[in-house]
Amino acid sequence: MLKPLVAVTTDVKEFDGYTWHATPEQYLKAVLTASNVLPVQVPSFGDEIDLDSLLAQVDGVLITGARSNVHPSLYGTELTVRHEPYDERRDATSLPLIRKAIEKGVPLLAVCRGIQELNVALGGSLATEIQNREGSMDHRGHGKTADEKFGMRHEVEIKEGSCLASVLGARKITVNSVHRQGIDRLAPRLQVEAVADDGTVEAVSVIDAPGFAVGVQWHPEYWVNSDDNSRRIFEAFGDAVRQHAARD
Repeated sequence: MLKPLVAVTTDVKEFDGYTWHATPEQYLKAVLTASNVLPVQVPSFGDEIDLDSLLAQVDGVLITGARSNVHPSLYGTELTVRHEPYDERRDATSLPLIRKAIEKGVPLLAVCRGIQELNVALGGSLATEIQNREGSMDHRGHGKTADEKFGMRHEVEIKEGSCLASVLGARKITVNSVHRQGIDRLAPRLQVEAVADDGTVEAVSVIDAPGFAVGVQWHPEYWVNSDDNSRRIFEAFGDAVRQHAARD
Protein backbone atom coordinates (compact mmCIF):
# COMPACT_ATOMS: atom_id res chain seq x y z
CA MET A 1 0.00 0.00 0.00
CA LEU A 2 1.33 3.42 -0.97
CA LYS A 3 1.91 5.88 1.86
CA PRO A 4 -0.09 9.13 1.74
CA LEU A 5 1.67 12.37 0.88
CA VAL A 6 1.80 15.43 3.14
CA ALA A 7 2.54 18.90 1.76
CA VAL A 8 5.16 20.74 3.85
CA THR A 9 5.76 24.49 3.68
CA THR A 10 9.15 25.97 2.83
CA ASP A 11 11.11 29.09 3.74
CA VAL A 12 12.86 31.15 1.07
CA LYS A 13 16.59 31.52 1.79
CA GLU A 14 19.43 33.21 -0.08
CA PHE A 15 22.85 31.59 0.27
CA ASP A 16 25.70 30.13 -1.82
CA GLY A 17 24.58 32.35 -4.69
CA TYR A 18 21.21 30.57 -4.97
CA THR A 19 17.63 31.06 -3.85
CA TRP A 20 16.58 28.03 -1.81
CA HIS A 21 13.12 26.81 -0.80
CA ALA A 22 13.93 24.85 2.35
CA THR A 23 12.42 23.05 5.33
CA PRO A 24 14.25 22.11 8.57
CA GLU A 25 14.97 18.39 8.70
CA GLN A 26 13.22 17.83 12.05
CA TYR A 27 9.79 18.46 10.49
CA LEU A 28 10.44 16.13 7.59
CA LYS A 29 11.71 13.36 9.87
CA ALA A 30 8.78 13.75 12.27
CA VAL A 31 6.28 13.34 9.43
CA LEU A 32 8.24 10.45 7.96
CA THR A 33 8.81 8.50 11.17
CA ALA A 34 6.08 9.44 13.67
CA SER A 35 3.23 10.24 11.28
CA ASN A 36 4.41 7.41 8.97
CA VAL A 37 3.58 9.35 5.80
CA LEU A 38 5.72 10.90 3.06
CA PRO A 39 6.57 14.63 3.23
CA VAL A 40 6.56 16.65 0.01
CA GLN A 41 8.06 20.13 0.15
CA VAL A 42 5.99 22.88 -1.45
CA PRO A 43 8.02 25.75 -2.95
CA SER A 44 6.91 29.22 -1.91
CA PHE A 45 5.75 30.43 -5.31
CA GLY A 46 2.54 32.07 -4.10
CA ASP A 47 -0.28 32.22 -6.61
CA GLU A 48 1.84 30.43 -9.23
CA ILE A 49 0.91 27.22 -7.39
CA ASP A 50 -2.38 25.57 -8.28
CA LEU A 51 -3.57 24.74 -4.77
CA ASP A 52 -6.54 22.73 -6.03
CA SER A 53 -4.19 20.45 -7.95
CA LEU A 54 -1.81 20.21 -5.00
CA LEU A 55 -4.52 19.32 -2.50
CA ALA A 56 -6.02 16.77 -4.86
CA GLN A 57 -2.75 14.85 -4.67
CA VAL A 58 -1.88 15.08 -0.96
CA ASP A 59 -3.78 13.98 2.14
CA GLY A 60 -2.31 16.34 4.71
CA VAL A 61 -0.62 19.71 5.17
CA LEU A 62 2.12 20.58 7.66
CA ILE A 63 2.78 24.29 8.28
CA THR A 64 6.23 24.45 9.82
CA GLY A 65 7.94 26.85 12.18
CA ALA A 66 10.50 29.36 10.91
CA ARG A 67 12.78 32.18 12.02
CA SER A 68 10.74 34.70 10.04
CA ASN A 69 7.49 36.35 11.15
CA VAL A 70 4.21 36.85 9.32
CA HIS A 71 4.25 40.30 7.72
CA PRO A 72 2.26 42.68 10.00
CA SER A 73 0.41 44.24 7.05
CA LEU A 74 -1.46 40.95 6.73
CA TYR A 75 -3.16 41.46 10.10
CA GLY A 76 -3.53 45.23 10.07
CA THR A 77 -0.58 46.18 12.27
CA GLU A 78 1.91 48.97 11.61
CA LEU A 79 5.26 47.82 10.32
CA THR A 80 8.16 48.17 12.81
CA VAL A 81 11.63 46.67 13.13
CA ARG A 82 10.33 44.64 16.09
CA HIS A 83 8.29 42.53 13.66
CA GLU A 84 11.28 41.50 11.52
CA PRO A 85 12.49 39.30 9.86
CA TYR A 86 9.97 38.48 7.14
CA ASP A 87 9.42 35.91 4.41
CA GLU A 88 6.70 37.41 2.23
CA ARG A 89 6.96 34.70 -0.42
CA ARG A 90 6.18 32.12 2.25
CA ASP A 91 3.25 34.24 3.52
CA ALA A 92 1.86 34.41 -0.02
CA THR A 93 1.95 30.61 -0.22
CA SER A 94 1.17 29.31 3.24
CA LEU A 95 -1.81 31.52 4.11
CA PRO A 96 -3.83 30.60 0.98
CA LEU A 97 -2.73 26.97 1.44
CA ILE A 98 -4.10 26.97 4.99
CA ARG A 99 -7.45 28.39 3.91
CA LYS A 100 -7.78 26.00 0.98
CA ALA A 101 -6.80 22.93 3.05
CA ILE A 102 -9.46 23.76 5.65
CA GLU A 103 -12.03 24.38 2.91
CA LYS A 104 -11.31 20.97 1.37
CA GLY A 105 -11.13 19.12 4.70
CA VAL A 106 -7.47 18.14 4.29
CA PRO A 107 -5.88 17.40 7.72
CA LEU A 108 -3.71 20.27 8.89
CA LEU A 109 -1.00 20.55 11.56
CA ALA A 110 0.55 23.99 12.15
CA VAL A 111 3.65 24.46 14.32
CA CYS A 112 5.06 27.69 15.87
CA ARG A 113 5.09 30.17 12.96
CA GLY A 114 2.45 27.83 11.58
CA ILE A 115 -0.06 28.52 14.38
CA GLN A 116 0.54 32.23 13.85
CA GLU A 117 -0.08 31.84 10.10
CA LEU A 118 -3.22 29.84 10.86
CA ASN A 119 -4.53 32.62 13.09
CA VAL A 120 -3.76 35.34 10.54
CA ALA A 121 -5.13 33.31 7.62
CA LEU A 122 -8.49 33.09 9.40
CA GLY A 123 -8.68 36.74 10.45
CA GLY A 124 -6.75 36.96 13.73
CA SER A 125 -3.79 39.11 14.75
CA LEU A 126 -0.39 38.67 16.41
CA ALA A 127 1.52 40.35 19.23
CA THR A 128 5.28 40.76 19.03
CA GLU A 129 7.97 40.68 21.72
CA ILE A 130 5.49 39.05 24.07
CA GLN A 131 8.20 38.55 26.68
CA ASN A 132 7.84 42.28 27.41
CA ARG A 133 4.15 42.06 28.33
CA GLU A 134 3.37 42.51 31.99
CA GLY A 135 3.19 39.14 33.69
CA SER A 136 4.52 37.22 30.69
CA MET A 137 7.27 34.64 30.88
CA ASP A 138 10.11 34.71 28.38
CA HIS A 139 9.06 32.34 25.62
CA ARG A 140 12.24 32.74 23.57
CA GLY A 141 14.60 29.80 23.30
CA HIS A 142 17.74 30.01 25.40
CA GLY A 143 20.97 28.06 25.40
CA LYS A 144 24.15 27.56 23.40
CA THR A 145 23.16 24.30 21.73
CA ALA A 146 20.02 23.38 19.81
CA ASP A 147 19.06 20.84 22.50
CA GLU A 148 19.29 23.57 25.14
CA LYS A 149 17.37 26.06 23.01
CA PHE A 150 14.57 23.56 22.36
CA GLY A 151 14.60 22.15 25.89
CA MET A 152 11.31 21.62 27.71
CA ARG A 153 10.56 24.92 29.49
CA HIS A 154 7.07 25.25 30.90
CA GLU A 155 3.70 23.61 31.37
CA VAL A 156 0.59 24.19 29.29
CA GLU A 157 -2.93 23.39 30.37
CA ILE A 158 -4.94 21.39 27.84
CA LYS A 159 -8.59 22.39 27.62
CA GLU A 160 -11.01 19.68 28.72
CA GLY A 161 -12.87 18.11 25.80
CA SER A 162 -10.47 19.52 23.22
CA CYS A 163 -8.91 17.67 20.31
CA LEU A 164 -5.53 17.70 22.05
CA ALA A 165 -7.06 16.33 25.25
CA SER A 166 -8.26 13.28 23.32
CA VAL A 167 -4.86 12.93 21.63
CA LEU A 168 -2.70 13.37 24.73
CA GLY A 169 -4.97 12.06 27.47
CA ALA A 170 -3.64 14.72 29.85
CA ARG A 171 -4.68 18.08 31.28
CA LYS A 172 -1.13 19.41 31.66
CA ILE A 173 2.03 18.72 29.70
CA THR A 174 5.51 20.27 29.56
CA VAL A 175 6.58 21.86 26.29
CA ASN A 176 9.49 23.75 24.79
CA SER A 177 9.24 27.43 23.92
CA VAL A 178 11.09 29.14 21.06
CA HIS A 179 9.11 32.21 19.97
CA ARG A 180 8.79 35.94 20.60
CA GLN A 181 5.44 36.42 18.88
CA GLY A 182 2.09 34.94 19.77
CA ILE A 183 -1.61 35.12 19.14
CA ASP A 184 -3.16 38.45 20.07
CA ARG A 185 -6.72 38.56 18.70
CA LEU A 186 -7.96 35.02 18.16
CA ALA A 187 -9.47 34.36 14.73
CA PRO A 188 -13.27 33.82 14.89
CA ARG A 189 -13.01 30.30 13.47
CA LEU A 190 -10.44 29.16 16.04
CA GLN A 191 -10.90 27.83 19.56
CA VAL A 192 -8.21 27.65 22.22
CA GLU A 193 -6.91 24.14 22.93
CA ALA A 194 -4.14 24.95 25.41
CA VAL A 195 -2.70 27.91 27.34
CA ALA A 196 0.48 28.63 29.30
CA ASP A 197 0.39 29.82 32.90
CA ASP A 198 0.86 33.42 31.73
CA GLY A 199 -2.19 33.19 29.46
CA THR A 200 -0.30 32.77 26.19
CA VAL A 201 -2.33 30.78 23.67
CA GLU A 202 -0.33 27.60 23.08
CA ALA A 203 -2.66 25.56 20.88
CA VAL A 204 -5.80 26.07 18.78
CA SER A 205 -8.13 24.10 16.54
CA VAL A 206 -10.46 25.13 13.73
CA ILE A 207 -14.02 25.11 15.05
CA ASP A 208 -15.81 24.17 11.84
CA ALA A 209 -13.13 22.04 10.20
CA PRO A 210 -14.44 18.72 8.86
CA GLY A 211 -11.24 16.99 9.94
CA PHE A 212 -8.04 17.37 11.98
CA ALA A 213 -6.95 21.04 11.98
CA VAL A 214 -4.71 21.91 14.93
CA GLY A 215 -1.98 24.45 15.62
CA VAL A 216 0.58 24.37 18.43
CA GLN A 217 2.93 27.16 19.48
CA TRP A 218 5.65 24.82 20.73
CA HIS A 219 7.91 22.44 18.77
CA PRO A 220 6.82 18.80 19.07
CA GLU A 221 8.88 17.89 15.99
CA TYR A 222 12.14 18.40 17.89
CA TRP A 223 11.59 15.71 20.54
CA VAL A 224 9.32 13.39 18.57
CA ASN A 225 11.66 10.44 19.16
CA SER A 226 12.00 10.88 22.93
CA ASP A 227 8.90 12.69 24.22
CA ASP A 228 5.63 10.74 24.24
CA ASN A 229 3.40 13.82 23.95
CA SER A 230 5.36 15.17 20.99
CA ARG A 231 5.10 11.83 19.24
CA ARG A 232 1.38 11.47 19.95
CA ILE A 233 0.67 14.74 18.15
CA PHE A 234 2.40 13.56 14.98
CA GLU A 235 0.85 10.11 15.28
CA ALA A 236 -2.62 11.67 15.51
CA PHE A 237 -1.84 13.79 12.46
CA GLY A 238 -0.70 10.68 10.59
CA ASP A 239 -3.90 8.81 11.53
CA ALA A 240 -5.98 11.73 10.22
CA VAL A 241 -3.98 11.77 6.99
CA ARG A 242 -4.55 8.05 6.43
CA GLN A 243 -8.26 8.40 7.17
CA HIS A 244 -8.46 11.17 4.58
CA ALA A 245 -6.57 9.06 2.05
CA ALA A 246 -8.95 6.14 2.62
CA ARG A 247 -11.88 8.28 1.48
CA ASP A 248 -10.46 8.58 -2.04
